Amino acid sequence: MSGNIIPTDLRNEMSQSYLEYAMSVIVGRALPDARDGLKPVHRRILFAMHELGMAPDRPYRKCARVVGDVIGKYHPHGDTAVYDALVRMAQDFSMRERLVDGHGNFGSVDNDPPAAMRYTECRLTAFSRDGLLQDIEADTVDFGDNYDGSQQEPLVLPARVPQLLLNGSSGIAVGMATNIPPHNLNEIVNALVALIENPELSSLELMQYVPGPDFPTGGLILGKRGIRDAYTSGRGSVTMRGVATVETFRRGQQEREALVISELPYQTNKASMIEKIAEMVNDKRLEGISDIRDESDRDGMRVVIELKRDAYAQVVLNNLYKQTPLQANFGVNMLAIVDGEPRTLNLKDSLQVFLDFREEVIERRTRFQLRKAEDRDHILIGLLRALSNLDRIVALIRAAADAPTARAELQAEFELSEVQADAILQMQLRRLTALEADKIQAEHDDLILKIADLKDILARRERILGIIGDELTAIRDKFGQERVTQICLDDGDIDDADLIENREIIVFVTSQGYVKRLDIEEFEVQGRATRGKSGTRMKEDDAVEHFFACRSHDTILFFSDRGVAYQRRGYQLPRGSRNARGTPLLQFLPIGQEEKITSLVPVSEFSDDEYLVMLTRGGYAKKTALSAFANVRSNGLIAISLEDDDELRWVRRARPEDDLIVGTQQGMAIRFNTGDQLRPLGRATRGVRAMTLNPGDLLVSMDIICAEAIASAEVEEDEAFAGPWVLLVTSTGYGKRTPISSFRVQNRGGKGLTATKFRTADQELVALRIVSGDDEMMIVTSRGIVMRQRAGAIPTQSRMGTGVRVQRLDSDDSLCAVTIVPAAMMEPEEEEADGEALVDGEATVDAADTAPEEAIEE
Repeated sequence: MSGNIIPTDLRNEMSQSYLEYAMSVIVGRALPDARDGLKPVHRRILFAMHELGMAPDRPYRKCARVVGDVIGKYHPHGDTAVYDALVRMAQDFSMRERLVDGHGNFGSVDNDPPAAMRYTECRLTAFSRDGLLQDIEADTVDFGDNYDGSQQEPLVLPARVPQLLLNGSSGIAVGMATNIPPHNLNEIVNALVALIENPELSSLELMQYVPGPDFPTGGLILGKRGIRDAYTSGRGSVTMRGVATVETFRRGQQEREALVISELPYQTNKASMIEKIAEMVNDKRLEGISDIRDESDRDGMRVVIELKRDAYAQVVLNNLYKQTPLQANFGVNMLAIVDGEPRTLNLKDSLQVFLDFREEVIERRTRFQLRKAEDRDHILIGLLRALSNLDRIVALIRAAADAPTARAELQAEFELSEVQADAILQMQLRRLTALEADKIQAEHDDLILKIADLKDILARRERILGIIGDELTAIRDKFGQERVTQICLDDGDIDDADLIENREIIVFVTSQGYVKRLDIEEFEVQGRATRGKSGTRMKEDDAVEHFFACRSHDTILFFSDRGVAYQRRGYQLPRGSRNARGTPLLQFLPIGQEEKITSLVPVSEFSDDEYLVMLTRGGYAKKTALSAFANVRSNGLIAISLEDDDELRWVRRARPEDDLIVGTQQGMAIRFNTGDQLRPLGRATRGVRAMTLNPGDLLVSMDIICAEAIASAEVEEDEAFAGPWVLLVTSTGYGKRTPISSFRVQNRGGKGLTATKFRTADQELVALRIVSGDDEMMIVTSRGIVMRQRAGAIPTQSRMGTGVRVQRLDSDDSLCAVTIVPAAMMEPEEEEADGEALVDGEATVDAADTAPEEAIEE
């Protein structure tokens, strides 16, 4: 026994054995051959079916018979693996061109398992016969021994189409994997024909013929970057997306919307996707969905997702794309076996490998046909020679003692080969007639032409390429189909904004730096002189300082007292209830402990012809292009240069033709043109003097009068109804609208005009805003009480009017801020204001609320 023990190094043995195993898996199981695009198991199944005579025009036969032949003759593995491979080749949702025609249950897109192989039947498709197996008997490919050496099997099939690209392939080997998407037959053939005509075409140039994969389940491909990477380098990521449409249906008396999914990304399990969506809805991770059901039938796929009444279909759909398999990535890795080794191929490489293989097949087939033709013609020459010496040959044969003697004498006397002599001896008497002799001569003449043609094919490569092109075109014309997967130029990137409804919101910021957003629908329109609703809960020493309306997709620019700008999107602000305090700004803005946000500007679009007008507490104003703040760094951007004792207080958007109006605490206002009086400055500049203040006075507000409002006011003849207006609101809850024409345009730096008179000494002007009759305004007090009302409900008065009560305040409360909700943002509402009747958009005013106007020297 000791003599049979062979000492060996374990490390070398492990390395060698594992390497042999790995190569066996790579070459013999997991990776397709680049020539016919098939793995060994698929090739063996198709060849076994061909041997069994399971042609497309023959009856179906049990799949168990095919599986038994395959594992018994060629594939020494389990029957389950073979049957699974056979089933996949019969599924129209897995293969772009089916290779097996299945009869029975072969599974579904819901990942339902196929019936057992004893119940299902199959046969070859016409495409398999014509596109993969034709000419296999014409010595076109090499055969090798099967696993036990008892039979021969083809090492590759004589494919007439690039099956590797047509149906794709996927597999995991040892240390490597392949994942090739399916393509459209018409496009692949067109690319091959173009490559035959111009072999110098690059992969990028071939993309004009093959724009991208064509998945059997349809769907969409987003963008071409991933396709370009895959076709030029052999690796890339293709984003697939299902097809969904929005349909309207009636639920009782109400119209509702539903998303209807009709196509899915390739290899997506429909039942699993529906289950995942339902689970996410139950877990509150998907909002806006009320019901989901599968209405798919034999006519096609139809998954219906009913939406809630207030849901936005596009937002729900974007969330489905982002969080469910309705959008998926196909990682392309075009790895295949080339010359016995794994190799990553680009688009041109894969087509060129096929063309080289097809050229070899045509050449081998032509040689086989030439050999057959020459052998046949050799016999015909002998028969013709016998017919021309018929009497002598008959006498020789009759005189011979036996067949071998006759054969030898024929060869010797007439210089015939053994094959020719055998053919003469086997010739029937009926072939001696004149008619039969003419047929032999005609066949000989045809063979002479055929042999010359076959030799010409072998001598001229361009003829071989022409034959390849003709055969490809014939396959395309017979089996080609229109593309089912659409390619979108848009890459379909979904950012956070696409997942959130772009709805109207209200933003609160308190003096102590708490911020929150609320949906504007939480505040219904109220009448003038009512109390309002609580909008926020604050500490004893806190108060609402900033308050404005915007949309959740808007970019909000935060400006601090130090002249630094920060940027966030509306939906990124913390959402809170009406009674919540909010979230400290320090938690999501990189501001210091002593830094304070003094102005916020919502921006929907960063236009090149728009500016930001900034005003400091010290009265300096400047304008800077809005586009300069389109990309603000995470740690902020300098917006204005300030004096040591100054701070940035107000920022508004304006155009050069707009006017600026500034109000003070003592009720003064100045109006000047931003184009004439303010020249554009860079970010790190101070600005110019805007207004000269009276002793003890402070700037409290500013707003922009747009050019359209100026033009409208100039055209309007009746000043009492001229609009837009300047809305002035005091700390004690009184307000009025004054026509903008009452404020003449002045030069900047002056003291301005009286904007309002006060009823009591403790009144102060807190807000000066430009409004139109259709706008709504939202007023907030220092204690967080919010009231929403129409601007048209506030009466118009001259500059000398003291206004009317717009909100009732508690004894310890004061009005601190006003925001305008433009009419374009609001849904029309049919409501009447409490305590007054609306007539043509204007309010009739109670006499008790109106103070007599006083004539005051300006």
